[in-house]
Amino acid sequence: MLSAEFRAAVENALALCHPGPFDWRPAGRGVDGDTWRVQAADAAGFLKIADEPQRLVMEADGLQALAGCGAVRVPQVLATGEAGGTGFLLMEWLELGRKTPPAAARLGEALAQQHQRLGERFGWYRNNFIGATPQFNASAEDWVQFFRDHRLGFQLRLAAENGYRGDLQERGALLLQKLPVFFGSYRPQPSLLHGDLWRGNWGVLQSGEPVIFDPAVHYGDREADLAMTELFGGFPQEFYSAYTATWPLDSGYQKRRDLYNLYHLLNHLNLFGTGYLAQATAMLTRLLSLVE
Repeated sequence: MLSAEFRAAVENALALCHPGPFDWRPAGRGVDGDTWRVQAADAAGFLKIADEPQRLVMEADGLQALAGCGAVRVPQVLATGEAGGTGFLLMEWLELGRKTPPAAARLGEALAQQHQRLGERFGWYRNNFIGATPQFNASAEDWVQFFRDHRLGFQLRLAAENGYRGDLQERGALLLQKLPVFFGSYRPQPSLLHGDLWRGNWGVLQSGEPVIFDPAVHYGDREADLAMTELFGGFPQEFYSAYTATWPLDSGYQKRRDLYNLYHLLNHLNLFGTGYLAQATAMLTRLLSLVE
């Protein structure tokens, strides 16, 4: 139950750009908690709440970074705040329509343009989250080292703390040793990444324009974004055709795809439990078979 103090804080923030009266309606449940549609006199806002306010501040930061790139549409951030120990992120309400092949193609082209926004180093100026898991983004010049230490290595250590040892850890340690073999002469550039781009994190506006949301932004190898689009159901083929027509992929991408998706499987294992253990272990085995 939202307190009167919390509702007043949200309404005061929304009133800076959209006047009342305000009407609150439940809009489902997200990773952090319940979501709400807050209707103002002339527009609506989409409200996310969390017990850890900084998680939503970091999400807002990522959305604003993607918006500043100007390539792919994202929800406009209206406000972040905290009241009574509960944090909130208020965004514009977007009416989503049906995902179509032309919209997928527009997204593929726009994402390739976003990935051409390059940074000087890998990482991000602050840490953030991948779902509910901390994501560490210490700046680095070497992508393989960054991915080993702050992505795969961190998730494997977290899995060990959660009781997943044995084969998973033995194979994981061996994979970390062999990580450079997957890259050969390929030298990734630090592209601006969405960071959590599965099929549930994109939609299509009524106008047909694609939109992405719920980011875990950082500068990294663009292949990591592309790889996740192939996990958990995949994107339409038109998306991939348009992306590669705009910016072709390195020939070694197929070899590295599972490497990048292992990070997300390990994260799901740590978040949701043993249902992902067999899948993560099998992916580790496949990856090691490529370099033995």
